[in-house]
Amino acid sequence: MPSYTAPTKDMQFVMHDLLRISEQDIPGYDDLDRDFTGAILDAVGQLATEVIHPLNAVGDQQGCRLENGVVRTPDGFRDAFDQLRDGGWTALDAAEEYGGQGLPYMSYTMVGEVLSAANMAFNMYYGLTHGAASAIAAHGTDAQKAKWLPKMNSCEWTGTMNLTEPHAGTDLGMMRTRAVPQDDGSFRITGQKIFISAGDHDMADNIVHLVLAKIQGAPEGIKGVSLFIVPKIEVGDDGDLGARNGVSVGKIEEKMGIHGNSTCVMNFDDATGYLLGEEHKGMRAMFTMMNEARLGVGLQGYAQAEIAYQNALAYAVDRLQGRDVTGTKNPDGPADPLIVHPDIRRNLMDQKSFVEGARAFTFWGSTLIDRAMRMEDDDAEGLISLLTPVLKGFLTDKGYEMATNAQQVYGGHGYIEEWGMSQFVRDARIAMIYEGANGVQALDLVGRKLAGDGGKPIMAFFELVKSFCREHGDDDAMKGIVDPLKEASKDLQAAGMFFMQEGAKNPNAALSGSYDFMHLFGHVCLGLMWGRMAMAAMVALEQDGADRDFLEAKIATARYYMARQLPATKMHLGRIQTGAETVMALESTSF
Repeated sequence: MPSYTAPTKDMQFVMHDLLRISEQDIPGYDDLDRDFTGAILDAVGQLATEVIHPLNAVGDQQGCRLENGVVRTPDGFRDAFDQLRDGGWTALDAAEEYGGQGLPYMSYTMVGEVLSAANMAFNMYYGLTHGAASAIAAHGTDAQKAKWLPKMNSCEWTGTMNLTEPHAGTDLGMMRTRAVPQDDGSFRITGQKIFISAGDHDMADNIVHLVLAKIQGAPEGIKGVSLFIVPKIEVGDDGDLGARNGVSVGKIEEKMGIHGNSTCVMNFDDATGYLLGEEHKGMRAMFTMMNEARLGVGLQGYAQAEIAYQNALAYAVDRLQGRDVTGTKNPDGPADPLIVHPDIRRNLMDQKSFVEGARAFTFWGSTLIDRAMRMEDDDAEGLISLLTPVLKGFLTDKGYEMATNAQQVYGGHGYIEEWGMSQFVRDARIAMIYEGANGVQALDLVGRKLAGDGGKPIMAFFELVKSFCREHGDDDAMKGIVDPLKEASKDLQAAGMFFMQEGAKNPNAALSGSYDFMHLFGHVCLGLMWGRMAMAAMVALEQDGADRDFLEAKIATARYYMARQLPATKMHLGRIQTGAETVMALESTSF
């Protein structure tokens, strides 16, 4: 059976040696000192290891079942959810006036990684609720916030997002779900939604659905979409639960992975709903939830890679197979451990360099969210908006790849369910698809985000890279780190210039290269993170030299990423610069 241990040491390094969060001027960050975050991580790590992770295989094997209109979760889920709720883990960053602890978003990110790695399907029940509550907090009236948020923050009531319909996935303007105004200001919601994660379950007293629908007479297309709060059970003005609403589960989808999470077809039959935000501005309100969710999905991508890596590493150290070509390393045994072989080392280093770089990237993104939200910093808002498609798309693509690489370390055993590695691969796969498939993320990045605010965010990013390279370019210790980063950044700039020159003349020239651009951008982001981490590790070594092995490993891993992963930017640039001709050459009938 696989195991999981929260990577507390590396998370602490990222927060305090790299990002120096307690020294930042973001309100609330001065409370996030090393002792405080360490206590949080130790506590949630214990919960994850002892309670939540042991249910990962249980959820995968049992799945959810629909009985008499109610979804039943796998054995042990309800008790674990009670412990999660009772420990206050669901309300860390929620506003204190609505039952939260008022901590920065960073606290949600670090705890979310641990819980997601331990049991991705289980954590989704809480994660979807957090996103729904964030949308209500951002766009709800004072009365709506008071009514819904306290019990959603505590997860006494959970939440969902309902976007997709059988005939309308990404193109939400085609949706058919309708909202009919009522005399009391409510609406009657009728329609069907599919792929609704945590759509129903037996772990909460109520489920608050956020549903996209079109009000009668609304404009056609996406401009006519509104967002509604539609509870499973109606709630009175006094907060007490009332009658069952017109909301039901059509079926539970059978899926490749995340079996422990109930992915439902949801039917709304004259269900009572309440407008959230303005009429016909539903997408603006929903994007509050979707942008947060996309960062969370990027986190899922590397979290699955993290747990897969932990187990692959343990297997490589324990499993005896063959002899080291440079000389026997285990003379008392029949063979040497797998980890002595160069190709296994390459595989593990690919995983390690990705996971640690992705963690740094995601945590940095969380500081940008906190800066944007807590300080109303437009520059931070612009930068995280630019980076969100990269965080979601690149980290989930590579996270799945690294989970597969971890499975490969096991050889044939990795393909056998008994060893548990296939679950990590199957669970990681969905992260590339939901909350906007990664191809759509790439189109959003190139088609909208690059030119956002007149190109100010992307220029700000380039300046971050240039400033780092200028500051450390003459440092002998940084040889092999700064120059590759500088070259990769030039590749990213060249790709952007190609889009500017060719995209206006032929939009397909830009869109054909969008996926490669997302990956090129992702590599540069991780390159920047590795450059900063290497520098932080060197500073720490000079200051006290504590935990020398960890810090030296960090520097060595940075050099590995720069030497073995960052050169991929040239491949992606080469593909981008071929334009659309070869991509669009075939007629649709010729495929």
